[in-house]
Amino acid sequence: MPSFTADVEAIRNRARQKIEDGAVTQAYKGDVTKTINILNDALATEIVCVLRYMHHYFMATGVHAMAVRDEFKEHADAEREHADAIADRIQQLGGKPDYNPKTLLERSASQYVEGETLGDMIKEDLVAERIVIEVYSEMIRYFGDNDPTTRLMVEKILKDEEEHASDLSDLLYIIDPKTGKTEGQDPGTEPLKPKHAA
Repeated sequence: MPSFTADVEAIRNRARQKIEDGAVTQAYKGDVTKTINILNDALATEIVCVLRYMHHYFMATGVHAMAVRDEFKEHADAEREHADAIADRIQQLGGKPDYNPKTLLERSASQYVEGETLGDMIKEDLVAERIVIEVYSEMIRYFGDNDPTTRLMVEKILKDEEEHASDLSDLLYIIDPKTGKTEGQDPGTEPLKPKHAA
């Protein structure tokens, strides 16, 4: 440890100062207030995603909907875990997670769109995932080396969101967005079969 710093005693002295700041030390190079605001917007986004996915979970009906329904529930659970992680980080930084339902939609990057058909639901969820992928990618660049803990948390969330978008894209391929009926077979189901077999 001493090889990383020239003056361990100075670090010890700084650690004794402002102990009420908890995890936020002099090594933190970000803007704490701005970070908390950004994370509260991300929290609102995740909550809106949970609500939309749960609505779609309960409203997806019919023979084509059963597998999709399970996907909606799985995604809702993942978004809830993201919200918990974000709220924990806000608290670690000395902030207060904002769960105020009155301002959730105003602060959320994604919208709450119910959709009329199964295809609409998949499409709206895919649009929302694509939005958060772009927003979280920008957040990662913003946090950079100034807040590596928050950056790593958002990177993990981004990985999940990219998986969700990929899952939904696959579902959209086999579900007609207008009718909710299957369009055809996912080309990945028989990868060894020649495409133009007679």
